[in-house]
Parts: sequence; structure tokens; C-alpha cells
Amino acid sequence: METDNALPQPDPSPARVLAAPDGCHKARAFAEPLLADERFHTGEPSLAHAQGMVAILKSLEASDDLQAAVYLSTAAEHLNKPKEVLSKAFGPELSQLALEAHQLMLLQRQTVQAALSHSGAQSTPSQTENIRRMLLAFSRDVRVVLLRLASRLQSLRFMAQSRQPVPAYLAQETLTVFAPLANRLGIWQIKWEMEDLAFRALEPERYQAIARLLDDRRADREALIDRLTRDLSHRLQGLGVTATVYGRPKHIYSIHKKMLGKALDFHQLMDLLALRVIVPEVAQCYAVLSEVHSLWQPITDEFDDYIARPKPNGYQSLHTVVRNDEGRAIEVQIRTQAMHDHAESGVAAHWAYKESGAKGYAGVSASGAYDQRIALMRQLLAWEKDLHASAPRTEVMSADDDRIYVMTPQARIVDLPKGATAIDFAYHLHTDLGHRCRGARVDGVMQPLVTPLQSGQTVEVIAAKEGGPSRDWLHPDAGFLNTPRARTKVRAWFNALAMQANIEKGREAIEKLLQREGKTAIKLEVLAIELGFDAFDALCESVGKDEFSIRQIENHLRPSEPMPEPDEVVLRKMSKSTANLAKGGVLVVGVDALMTQLGKCCRPAPPDPILGFVSRGKGVTIHRTHCTNARHMQATHPERIIEVSWGGQEAEVAVYPVHVEVLATDRQGLLRDVSEVFAREKLNVIGVQTASFKEFARMGFTVEVHSTAELSIALRGIQAVSGVKHVRRA
Repeated sequence: METDNALPQPDPSPARVLAAPDGCHKARAFAEPLLADERFHTGEPSLAHAQGMVAILKSLEASDDLQAAVYLSTAAEHLNKPKEVLSKAFGPELSQLALEAHQLMLLQRQTVQAALSHSGAQSTPSQTENIRRMLLAFSRDVRVVLLRLASRLQSLRFMAQSRQPVPAYLAQETLTVFAPLANRLGIWQIKWEMEDLAFRALEPERYQAIARLLDDRRADREALIDRLTRDLSHRLQGLGVTATVYGRPKHIYSIHKKMLGKALDFHQLMDLLALRVIVPEVAQCYAVLSEVHSLWQPITDEFDDYIARPKPNGYQSLHTVVRNDEGRAIEVQIRTQAMHDHAESGVAAHWAYKESGAKGYAGVSASGAYDQRIALMRQLLAWEKDLHASAPRTEVMSADDDRIYVMTPQARIVDLPKGATAIDFAYHLHTDLGHRCRGARVDGVMQPLVTPLQSGQTVEVIAAKEGGPSRDWLHPDAGFLNTPRARTKVRAWFNALAMQANIEKGREAIEKLLQREGKTAIKLEVLAIELGFDAFDALCESVGKDEFSIRQIENHLRPSEPMPEPDEVVLRKMSKSTANLAKGGVLVVGVDALMTQLGKCCRPAPPDPILGFVSRGKGVTIHRTHCTNARHMQATHPERIIEVSWGGQEAEVAVYPVHVEVLATDRQGLLRDVSEVFAREKLNVIGVQTASFKEFARMGFTVEVHSTAELSIALRGIQAVSGVKHVRRA
């Protein structure tokens, strides 16, 4: 980070560097002038913070280079051109290590500051996991992770020693991110101390309550562990068993998790003190178990043989709980070195069992990809302890080389593929935000939308109030979009536009047809279902795309029975109902005893308004005045249209066949329920047709009625039948 030119700049000449006794002292001498009057974000003097980090790393047997990187990464913030200065003074390897540690430190500091400035922000599990992944991927060198852990622990120590309140977000982040990371790396001493300090900050009353229950001081408990370890080691040596015995007392936060995880009272815990025994062979595990049970009193209900019955993740060990002469419960784990190595570094690593196993407490998931990265990081940690001079850079973890981690202004970390742009970032946050994206500020500076983002950057999307994406975004060579997710959403936007255009085109064509046919009162959704579509919009879209013809809709609206040719002589055997009509059911004005017949296309019945059409030969066909065929005949052969009317009392005693169409959700018993309505109204059903399509049923009934008034009552009854969507007279 560039600062004011007035800040003192150390002499980076190689001569000055070589004059120092070793790398760490050289780095400290280089950094002291820059850090003399500076303070860390917690208020701790920057130089004191760096010295505290060095002390922590020394306890981990870290190399001299790693200790030197502490001073250089802390000083980098106060250099105008840190990369050039540090590379010239200390070489590219150490300079790169220091700069990566500094960049990660800045990113984490921005995250904390942004979270504190948004008091309503909550840390979600997905956000926590993103922070973990960012630490593992952004910190390409495991030594950078060690520096970050040491810095966080030193901050917690300073705030505890100065009695400064620890921000809740900082403490929570420590428990959910940094302590599990230390656990995954096998750095137990950092993990335990971080957990206790963060737990004390988050729940001071609970912390103090457990501390009081631990009536022995930690030193006394550790002394008891040492004594138990010596007693068991001497006993096994006497039997000629080669074994490594070690143990540790439980820490306060560990006790708290155990009480919550197993819903136990403090006095019910059986493993406040724990020993672990490592032997060469499986047979010796059981020999050691026998000796442990003879030395101390076993608690039979607390024995588990995970050697004979391994856990699903492959974990193997003998677990037993015993009581010593003082009545103290002691958990003892016995395993071979191979079992121990598998538990520590394999699929059933200790961190995976504690954090995501069936009895886990932290709720942290462990994926296979994570297992591979952590195993690699543990190897790097072992290599790091063996390096005491200027070791070359460690192997880069390639598992996350294809990912970047950027932040929103609210400190939310977003995981994206490498090469993602600001538009990809916007679509990841929300589809509508991506549609309206018109620009972006990256680290406060406006950048072109085609600029690839880099890990650690803060991105602010500039969006219009409304609008959509540009078709240019989909051009493969334009560089606007580099993630499949964003491309899919942009294509979906334009597909939706095309679909809407087709719907409007089809709707317009259908509405014109309905106006032309005089069917504007028809229910559009019912029409769509009758034509085999789920909704009217689907019918409109199909018509708009020319996949469904307007002619098909026109044919559906018109009667299926073809109209008789004008010259055709209609000779039909008259039914009983037709004979009644011939005797006076229908009166032809000015003509006596003229044979009449009902048009099958519209099936008129009193008191429908009717007209007659004279066929060549003999007879008059009766149509309803609004019948499509009747209107056509009026237009083409107006001279054959004659006036007719219903014949009074004779018409009242006659019966007329009418056709009823029913559309309903198909179900068992539907035909029976509809037929019961006709029977209840004493209407004779002389014909039935049924057809099913998808989940619907279409039924046609030919019913004899005296008048349409009878029919109206029946139609209302059918409409009330369960599942009926639509009923009408054809």
C-alpha cells in the first residue's frame, strides 16, 4: 500500500542487509523505523504486535525466514513501492511471502471493518465457509496461513491482557474460521488458546462458570496428567511393551462444546482428563487395554472398540474410560501408529471427526477436495519446520488456482471462477442486479465491465433502475461474461422476451378470430384446455410461433358436422320427437303441414329464436338464429330463408334433442355424478361420448328437453359437481 512520501524510507541497499546477523534480525532492523510510531487496528503498537507473532512462530519451530516475514509484512503497509523495495533488500522469495501475508491481512481487516460498520450484518454458514476457502486458496503458501493465525492469536492476547473488549464479530470469526483452520493444520496449541480467548469474549458468564467448576488450576491438572502418563509408561515398560504415552487436560471451550454436544452436565463428563497410547502392533493395543484396566478401575459403559468395528470414515482406535485411586475419570485412547497417522492426516483426520462427524459440534463440513488440500498443507507445514535457511517457495496448491474471492461493500465474500468479470459478480449476487448492471467500482475505482476480477478486490455494482442485458454480452469474444451461470441468465432474459413477443402475436390473431366468429364471450382458458394446452398463454405462444394453426381453432369453434348442400334433398326417417314437430311443433308462416326437421348443427329447442331454411325437394330445416350455418345460408341464399316459430301447446308437449359439453378434471365416478344430475331433473339422455386427455375429461351428452329452461337448471347442477371446470350447451 502506498503512503505519504514524507514517511521515512529505510535504506534497502544489500550492504546494510548483509551486515545484520541473521534474516529475522535483518528484517527487524529494517522494519523498526517504519513501525516505531504505528499502531495495529486493535490499538496495539505495530512493532509489539510483530514481536508477539514472532514469539508464537518460535513456539511452532518456524523457520527464520518465516519469522523475518512477520516484520516485512507488517512494514509493507508503510512503503511506497513495497514489492520493489523488499525484493531488492531481501530477494524475491522472501518478498513474495511477506507481500502475500500483507495482502491477506488487509483483506481480512477490510472484512472485519466492513462487518463492524454494518451492525445488522450476520455471519452465515455459507459466508463462513467462503472465508475458510478464501484463506486456503488466497494464501497460496502455507506459511502465509501460519502468519495469519499468529497475527489473530496475538491480537486476542493483547486484548485480553489490556482488558480491552473483543468485538463479537472478531470473536465469532475466530471460533468459526481461525480455530478450525488451526485444528486442520494440526496446530493444537494455537487452536486451544484461540478458542478459550474467543469463548471468554462471547460468553463471559458461561466461561467463568466452567472455570469455577474446574476446581483445580490448569497447572495442577497438567501435573496430574504428567503423573498419570509416567505411571502408565512405567507399567508398560515393565511388561516390555514399546509405547508412546501422552495426554492433555480439556480446555474450557472444549468442555463447553462437549456439554452442549452431548447434553451432559459438567459432573457427567467422563473425559476431562485424557491419555493417548501409541503402540507398533494391533495385538499390543489389546495388551495395553488389559493393563490399563488392571491399573485403574474401568467404567464398563464407556468402552468402544473401533478397531474391530471401525467408524464409517475408517477411524480405528480403542476408547475406554477409567477412574484412578482418587476417583478422577480418565479417557484413554489406544491405537497403532498407522491408525494414528490415518486419524491425523487421512480421510478420518481428527479435525473432520470433531467438526463434521456424527458427534461433531461446530457444524463444519469437510469435502473430499478439502481433505486433499488440508493433507497437502500439513505436508507443507512439516516441510516448513525442516527449513531453517532461505528455503524456496513451497508447492502451490493447484486445487483453488481456478477460483477467485472478491468482496461486496458489505464484506460478503463471493467465490467466483478465475477470469470472472463485474457482470459475472452481479449475476452471482442476484439475477435482477445482473440484468441492470451498467458499471462497477473495483476497490473504489471505475473499471470497464470486461476487466477480469482478482482475489481480494472489493466490487461495487453500478445498476440502472430498470432495464436488461445487452446482446453484446453474449458475444464469445467480447469478454463481458466468463461464467456459465451468467450466460444462462442472459440467454433466459432474451428467450423470455421472444416468448412474450410470440404470446402477444398469437393473442392478437386469436382475438381477431373470435371477433370474426362472434365468440368473444368464450372463456379463453377453457378454449386452451379444449385444444390440449395447459394455459391460454401457451396456446398464444404456439400460434405466435406458427406451431398451431388459426384454422385449427376456427374448425374447433365451428360445428364438426358439415352443412348440407343447398341442392341436396334431405330425407330422414323422422323420430318420435320430429313427428311431433311435423304435427305442429314448429309453425311455418303462411304454409300448412310442411315437413320440418331440426338442424343437427345447433339443435334448437323452445324458446330459442329460430329461422327456417327451405331445402330443394321438400322440407324445412330449423336453425337457431345465431347458428354459424344459418348466418352463412342467410348470406348466400337469402331467398330460401323463411320465418318460423314454435307452435304453442303442441311445442310444449314435444321433446327436443340438445347437446351438452362438459369439461372436468378426470376422476373415478365423474360420469356417474354428471348422469345423476340429468336423472334428478328427469331429462332423458339419448347419447353419451367421453374422451380423456392429460388430467382432463371431455364429455358430450345428447339430452331430450321440453324447453331450454329445463336445460338451464340441469347445467347449473352439473357446474356444481366436483371437478367440473366448464359446462355449456353446444
